[in-house]
Parts: sequence; structure tokens; C-alpha cells
Amino acid sequence: MNRYVTGPMIRRLREARGLTQLQLAEILHVSDKAVSKWETGRGYPDITLIEPLADALGVSVMELLAGEDVVNTNKSFNMLRMKLYVCPICGNVIQSTGEAVISCCGVTLPALEAEPADDRHPYQIERIEDEYYVTIRHEMTRTHYISFIAAVRDNGFEIRKLYPEGDAEARFDIRRTKKLYFYCNQHGLFDMVIRDRVTRR
Repeated sequence: MNRYVTGPMIRRLREARGLTQLQLAEILHVSDKAVSKWETGRGYPDITLIEPLADALGVSVMELLAGEDVVNTNKSFNMLRMKLYVCPICGNVIQSTGEAVISCCGVTLPALEAEPADDRHPYQIERIEDEYYVTIRHEMTRTHYISFIAAVRDNGFEIRKLYPEGDAEARFDIRRTKKLYFYCNQHGLFDMVIRDRVTRR
């Protein structure tokens, strides 16, 4: 993991559960002095205690390691608030519809921030009957390529995974498609503007 549980997080969660240091220590079969050291930053819980500690504090292991609670503030479901995460190690693409702590290959992933496509990433969106045909003029080598193109609808998410030495193109059903994204493995996430006819950038 690239993060470890912090003392203030343990203390805040312990107090929120109404537990004393001694009570938490008894649950984990450690001394209350050990819990005190964790909370004051003079020591850390052993890795074997992370899962039992998370259970005792009423959070997931990922929340405990991230140092923050995952609270569902997305009461009104809205796909346009969707977040994307890409693992820099294996290339795994993960999508969430609200706040989340996402980890892959032992790394806690930040949510990607989409930028408008620039001159190095020109694209074209054509409307062909009931589909958007998206093409991106970009090299597709093993070291620099477009990893995926995705469509966000008001009722779902669709992704087209791309591979080096292939074509950077995809087709998506027009119905309910609200946003289009693509991801360059070196420069990150870009969004595309959808217009009525042909869109070039």
C-alpha cells in the first residue's frame, strides 16, 4: 500500500463508536498502551491487525488506509457526476458513480480530472444514423496510445478498450449519450464536445 492508517483516524473512529482505548485493545487482543501509541503516532498497528481494526471501528480496510470516510452524498443518482480511475500498473479502468476509495495493485488511485482535448489529441465525432462514430488521430504504439474511449449516458456507462497498434475509434448509440471521454496513457483523460453534426477538434 502507498498509505498506512493514521493515529487521528483511529482515535476519531474509536470515539465515534463510543470505545475507550482499553475496550478497543481488548477486541484486538493488544494492550491499551499499544492503542495509545497508534493514536499519538508513536507506533503503527501491525499489518495483521488492519482487517480486525477496520472491523472494530466499523469501516472498510480501504477507508481506514485512505484516512477518510466514504460517505454517500450522491443521494440523487447522476451519471454525469461519475468518476474514472486508471491503474498506472496494470491499466485497469474503474468507474464509480459517487465518492469512493479505489485501490488497484496495492495503490490508492485518485479520480481522474478530464481536460478539453488539445492539439496533440485531435478527434472527430460523426453522427451516422443512430450512432456516434468517434475517431482520434493519435499514434497507437506500445508506449503511447489511446487506452479507451467511453460514453456516459444518463442511465449508464459504456467503454471501448483500445490496444496498441489498433485503431483509435469507437461507435456508441446516440440515445441518451451525454458525454464522451478518451484516455491517453501518457497525458490522461480528455472530454469531447458533442454537437449535432460532425465535431472536429
